[in-house]
Formats: sequence, structure tokens, C-alpha cells
Amino acid sequence: MGRSQELSEFKRGTVIGCHLCNKSIHEISLLLNIPRSTVSGIITKWKQLGTTAT
Repeated sequence: MGRSQELSEFKRGTVIGCHLCNKSIHEISLLLNIPRSTVSGIITKWKQLGTTAT
């Protein structure tokens, strides 16, 4: 399975917005149609760095 292209800044921001609205990682994944591992990685990086930048 090949690696898909990187998410846009808008999509990463949407993930964080959903997280701040107390949506679970599973709910965010279903809502935005992206893998749970990607959602989890974005949230973890945001918590560590305070930004969604890659």
C-alpha cells in the first residue's frame, strides 16, 4: 500500500477543531474519511508543538 499525499493545513485544522469539540478519534476519522492513525498523529503533534504545521 503506497503512502497517500499529505493533508492540507485546512484539513489538519479541522481535525484539531473536532478534537477541541470533544469528538473521539474514531468519530473524527469517520467524519473526515481519514485513517485513525493519521488523526491520532495530528492531535499528538499539535499537543507537543502547539501547531498543526508539519
